[in-house]
Amino acid sequence: MKRISVIVLSTLFLTACVSKKKYAALEQDNGELKSELTKTKVAKDELEGKFEAIQARVDSYNSKINSLTEDNNAKLVNVDGVVISENQKVALRESLKKVPPAYLATAKTLKDSMNLAVQFNLKESMDNIEEDDDISIKIEETVVMISISDKMLFDSGSYRISNKANEILQKIANVVNSEESLDIMVEGHTDDKALKSTSSVKDNWDLSVLRATSVVKKLQKDHGVAPEKLIAAGRSFYQPLVANDTKENRATNRRTRIVILPNIDKFFALMSSNE
Repeated sequence: MKRISVIVLSTLFLTACVSKKKYAALEQDNGELKSELTKTKVAKDELEGKFEAIQARVDSYNSKINSLTEDNNAKLVNVDGVVISENQKVALRESLKKVPPAYLATAKTLKDSMNLAVQFNLKESMDNIEEDDDISIKIEETVVMISISDKMLFDSGSYRISNKANEILQKIANVVNSEESLDIMVEGHTDDKALKSTSSVKDNWDLSVLRATSVVKKLQKDHGVAPEKLIAAGRSFYQPLVANDTKENRATNRRTRIVILPNIDKFFALMSSNE
């Protein structure tokens, strides 16, 4: 009987010890979890604070952007489908004042007025270039086409520019340099007569391109035309003015065509930069 009592007491003692150990472990785990929870809450509060600060900055930037957009929209006007600022509108009106009213009589839209104004100014600028057998000028709307015979610019079969070309190229450069919104394309044209191939000139394609490039380089280097306004193109003999069936006709087809092109987008950009 005593033995049974000892066993029971021992069992109860051991059970109590195990329970206390488990309890202590659970208490420790609970403490650690509470500590982690506290750290997490602190981190969460910090993140929420940072997020609120960022959101406040974003809201501030959006407010400024909306304000600027409203200001800019208030300054923009739509005239005949062309969106310009009030300052551009004023500048355009000042530009149109220089054109005789009769010249603008046929204009129905702002674009018409702009084109006629550019056309008028180009015609005025062309007055210092005289036409003759070697130089012809044609103006179609706002595009000026100046055709120069090859004997005015080059030696026969060559792409090297002669000294006698300086006068006409200087006059053309003066026109282009007088208006920042003008671009210039130089086209080389030949007759259909086959060339004797050399190391630099294989055929009429080469000759037409090299001639156009020579004129472009001359305009840039010696006459101060900005290179970004220049375009060089070779046409070979595929755009003749007349049939290549006589000596005279072939001479007519050997030419350099200089095309002066107004850049309307650049015109508006320049007005914007002057505001």
